[in-house]
Amino acid sequence: MQRDLEGLTIVVTGGAGALGGAVVQELVDAGAAVVVPAIDAGPAEPVAGVRYLPRVDLSQETAVEAVYAGLPSLWASVHLAGGFTWAKVEDTTLATVQAQWTLNAVTAFLCSRAAVAKIRATGKQGGRIVNTVARAVLQPAAGLAAYTMAKAAVAALTAQMAEELRDEGINVNAIAPGLIDTPANRKAMPDADPSRWTKPAEIARTVHALVSPALSVTSGAIVPVYGRS
Repeated sequence: MQRDLEGLTIVVTGGAGALGGAVVQELVDAGAAVVVPAIDAGPAEPVAGVRYLPRVDLSQETAVEAVYAGLPSLWASVHLAGGFTWAKVEDTTLATVQAQWTLNAVTAFLCSRAAVAKIRATGKQGGRIVNTVARAVLQPAAGLAAYTMAKAAVAALTAQMAEELRDEGINVNAIAPGLIDTPANRKAMPDADPSRWTKPAEIARTVHALVSPALSVTSGAIVPVYGRS
């Protein structure tokens, strides 16, 4: 693998999960110094060389600001942290909508805002931010109202930030996954065909491309990463 991220610091939220672990490994293999704020103690099998910050609540403004302020520098911030729920609109409570908003939109906003401040403070030319939306934002699906509402807000945030930051060389894009081939999804859907689901390593390669210094002209894009799922 080309080590095009050598010496660059990259934050990966949600980096302790199944998709996050694949993304972290991809970026480390490319030479990045990866920092992962984790909601708990971190993964059972941490990626070698990664700095894990335990018990960070990314929905709390002061906690997020402390993570980014404590970094020596920052090139990119990848936001995979979030949550999912399934329910038809008539079965969706306000509490569920608010919880999805916090898990997905609030965390992406706080981390994006803090990342921009740190990228600017680093003093180098530009940087990268990658958010995570969902296939349902591009292709509506029944039963995903609360989740899709929150992820649509992240898509709007991505477009807004891309416009605001385009003259600074800070590119802001988002990935839109569908069904990902993870142990949790296999357990939840035992009768489904996981051969059609997207592999975490495949999505990780797209994230790598979006944070690469070589990708200089793409900003404001929502990149589908759902393959045949």
